[in-house]
Amino acid sequence: MQPDDTTLDAVLTLQLAVAWAGEADTDPPRLGWWRTAMVDPYGGEDLLRTLAPRTWPWATLQAAREAARRTDAIARGQAHDPDRIVTLFRFGFALDEALDDRLRALKTAQRPPAEALPDLGALLASPWDPARFDDWLAATCDASPAHDATPLGRRLKAPPTAPALLARHLAAALRPVAGRYPLPHVAL
Repeated sequence: MQPDDTTLDAVLTLQLAVAWAGEADTDPPRLGWWRTAMVDPYGGEDLLRTLAPRTWPWATLQAAREAARRTDAIARGQAHDPDRIVTLFRFGFALDEALDDRLRALKTAQRPPAEALPDLGALLASPWDPARFDDWLAATCDASPAHDATPLGRRLKAPPTAPALLARHLAAALRPVAGRYPLPHVAL
């Protein structure tokens, strides 16, 4: 069954927010989980304003999301069977494809990200502040899922199956924020 746009938007909001927050090479530096500065006026934003003048706000977020996905994939690759690991940036082929399609649709609709995904807009509207990001995660995810610390990362103990709720639990498991990406995950 294909998730509806509301579900896809909820998951994309969390993915894009975490991708933005995880960037390292910004001014000021954010969490430092991936070595990018895609959503930064002097980094990727400057380049993408020139290359994609109508869609640059989406392109910067999409590029940060891709950096997050790659970091996530490298961390997942440490598992015995990485294909059985579900994370905020990897739900499985069908849902991942649906998320990519939805992001493409939002991008081509030419509505600004803050308008299309209001919860994301609320986060990006102010300068970076780690405490505000933590507060945003707490308010947006409204859960503190039980998890175990494993060599791979933070494994959720009793994960929900609904994609939007699972995404909220995976994002909530980022708290407390660590110096490296903590790979909240579910092992199937």
